[in-house]
Amino acid sequence: MNIHEYQAKQLFEEYGIPCPKGSATSSSEEFESCIDSLPEGLVVVKSQIHAGGRGKGTFTDGFKGGVKLAKTKEEAIEYANKMLGNTLVTIQTGEAGRKVQTIYFTEGADIKKEYYLAVLLDRATSRPVVVASTEGGMDIETVAEETPDRIFKVFIDPAYGIADFQLRELVTKLGLSKLESKNAMKLIRNLYTMFWEKDADMIEINPLITTASEDVLALDAKVSFDSNALYRHPEIVALRDLNEEDPKEIEASKFHLSYIALDGNIACLVNGAGLAMSTMDIIKHFGGSPANFLDVGGGATKDQVVAAFKIILGDPNVKGIFVNIFGGIMDCDVIANGIVDAVKEVGLELPLVVRLEGNNVEAGKKTLDSSGLTIVSGDSMADAAQKIANLVA
Repeated sequence: MNIHEYQAKQLFEEYGIPCPKGSATSSSEEFESCIDSLPEGLVVVKSQIHAGGRGKGTFTDGFKGGVKLAKTKEEAIEYANKMLGNTLVTIQTGEAGRKVQTIYFTEGADIKKEYYLAVLLDRATSRPVVVASTEGGMDIETVAEETPDRIFKVFIDPAYGIADFQLRELVTKLGLSKLESKNAMKLIRNLYTMFWEKDADMIEINPLITTASEDVLALDAKVSFDSNALYRHPEIVALRDLNEEDPKEIEASKFHLSYIALDGNIACLVNGAGLAMSTMDIIKHFGGSPANFLDVGGGATKDQVVAAFKIILGDPNVKGIFVNIFGGIMDCDVIANGIVDAVKEVGLELPLVVRLEGNNVEAGKKTLDSSGLTIVSGDSMADAAQKIANLVA
């Protein structure tokens, strides 16, 4: 789950991570009071969407820049009015862009130098890792590709947390002064504490800055959380912005379904993330294109299957459906009854190919065969994938 920058900065304040003062609003009538709450001087006007590249983005009406530096209050209000309600297209939003529904005003910062800092989970070592770079304020992937020697990592043993020698190693490689190092070490330690206590997937600050007075500040903030741990954090769930999420994914979450929309035309209904990945691969192998990743899990009920079909059919790009179920714990006949009920309820007219295997598979196949519905059976995963790819071609 992602949150907005202004929400992340509020969490930063709780954990003693310094950042410029800011104020957010979704109403143009509050622009002036938000700006008045900041210290006098330069004001940064920031569009709040769940995507990076805002500063280099372009609004659909041609206005350029989702992050603007304003010299006066009047200029800040003018920029904010052009952003609020407008659709911002960045390198991460796709062509459709995202509608800006919140504006975040922050005080301008006296930037001496920009750096990059992140805490995230390293899948290879199964440990948190702190990533830092002297090249802040730019695309870190480009830095990694062109100047990998300027990216530094320390891997954290979760049993002990981040150690002093690791903090000293990082600030030394960043080339910070004595006072900057002291401030940066405190900031990084607090950032790691927040990462650990809030079950974050990633916290990224780009740029992290030093100032002429040798302060170290988080100028930006990008935070995502482990969705599987959200039950432990109702305060984080309260920050969820449904306007930033695909309506189909929101609907799927109500039924405890894992759903990700893709840009193809063959809908996939499977049980298990590994099987979902394999299913998408084999559809591509036979020339098809997956429209989604939909995992009903290992113990889906008939109601969940019906809900899954309705969500799938909510995508106008779907031209065919591939149900691929391996019944380990799951009873294939439960899935078969769910499919029959769903097809009857939604009046399915699209091609439907079903491959069932495993627990109580014969009863499941019998349910499908006796339903009187037009359902194509697959003898194997490959056979079923080839059939659905041919049917929607």
